[in-house]
Amino acid sequence: MAIGLHIPAHHRVFAGFALHAMAMGSIFPRLPDLKHDLGIGDGVLGLSLIGTALGTLTSLTLASPLLERIGYRAALFATIPLTTLAYAIAVHAPSPLFLFLLFYPVGLAIGCSEILLNVEADRTEALLGRRIMNRAHSFWSIGFFVTGIIGSTFAYLGISTQVHLALMVPIIGLSIILLLGRFTPAPARETNSAAPDGKFTRPTGAILVLVAITLSAMLMEGAGQDWSAIYMRQIFHSNPFVAGVAVAVVMLAQAVARFFADSFVERYSPSAVARFLLACMAAGLVILLFHPSPVAALIGFGLVGLGGSVIFPLAMSAAAQRTDRSAAANVASLAQISFSIFLIGPPLLGLVSERWGIQWVFGLGIPFTLLSIVLAGKLGRKSGERAALADPTY
Repeated sequence: MAIGLHIPAHHRVFAGFALHAMAMGSIFPRLPDLKHDLGIGDGVLGLSLIGTALGTLTSLTLASPLLERIGYRAALFATIPLTTLAYAIAVHAPSPLFLFLLFYPVGLAIGCSEILLNVEADRTEALLGRRIMNRAHSFWSIGFFVTGIIGSTFAYLGISTQVHLALMVPIIGLSIILLLGRFTPAPARETNSAAPDGKFTRPTGAILVLVAITLSAMLMEGAGQDWSAIYMRQIFHSNPFVAGVAVAVVMLAQAVARFFADSFVERYSPSAVARFLLACMAAGLVILLFHPSPVAALIGFGLVGLGGSVIFPLAMSAAAQRTDRSAAANVASLAQISFSIFLIGPPLLGLVSERWGIQWVFGLGIPFTLLSIVLAGKLGRKSGERAALADPTY
């Protein structure tokens, strides 16, 4: 394609991650409005959001062979805009059941984009001879931050969710042409021993310990995305802009941490960095549980984003470095279970909100975070070779 900016290949990967996050994250600042439009409670909204999770799990499990046949360039140009378009259609749902059904194709497109972008980042690393995966994930968080600010602004101006999501379709489409118009897929690696084969891989006891370490981060990162705007509306009656900013704060803190985390892991150790970050997350969750003020709550959301930012990548490295069986088997089993928790757990927290109050969506994370701190020594006391695998939260 002769149109688009001339930018280095790895910068196009970063742009792809950011645009993917903007496409999939545009709904989250508007969840309070969507909930109001449908006249539903937190529990029903959470169950509707599971449609996206199930679609994502379906495509992550089954879509790789199809994407190989279509070609990564054509598939990437289709799936990111389709995510935005599917969201724009879904927000017209007349009932929670239709919302669930219309969110399913959103998840299918999201899962396909995640496969494409993470494989492309891995191949670009091989081509460049240096790691770019963590920075790619930081750009995903930056994209989520940007779409949070956009959504907050639209909500503050009184623009409906339906018009907002419709406007995102041309915005994302034009951005893809501009930033990815000259995209050419990197050549495939000759071997990729860390790639899971799509089948469920039985976890060992050691992998289950790593799952327990990631549990708090996966649950609370997803909760920060799904429930932060609704939290600000329900607890403090914040205006739509401030409510949407809560989503953006989570992602901005996550982006900063991911961008700089590697140097701290090298200087200290995976377990030391993990314990510090998990302690930050615990402090944030305590703030959100007792909700002293709107400003304190935004600080709490920032601490949650910071605290969960790199726990999963550290656990993936620990899994890959084990010698009890192949790195591929250990990495696949950890990714499959942890990512399922990340997708399905946070929507189900809507049932907790409906029964005990939305502050307990985050209060429930405190014991899981303490468990993660206790077990964090299993991540390793010396920094080792990091697994070049994708973080599924981006």
